[in-house]
Amino acid sequence: MKHPSRYAAQLAQQTLPVAESELVDAEARQMERIMLELRIIDGLDVAVVPQSQRPMLEVHRDRGHLEPEALAQGRAVLTRSGRLLADAVIRDLVL
Repeated sequence: MKHPSRYAAQLAQQTLPVAESELVDAEARQMERIMLELRIIDGLDVAVVPQSQRPMLEVHRDRGHLEPEALAQGRAVLTRSGRLLADAVIRDLVL
């Protein structure tokens, strides 16, 4: 909704000014969480990564994409070079 006055009017009438919405299942939520949290400075809790994909954490650590110290403490934190390849790391953790 591009017009703030229409938006405000709908809120005043207790109508949600939503054009569309989406229901996200558990698998999609998990994928979104991995994609978003891996990119933040604190990284991702490795428990979020599907069990079948956890060996990829060590692969990416060995390639220099994940911080070894953080991984030893249960966090997947991208290194500087890992940030450049974040999409590839994420793909390996969710597929």
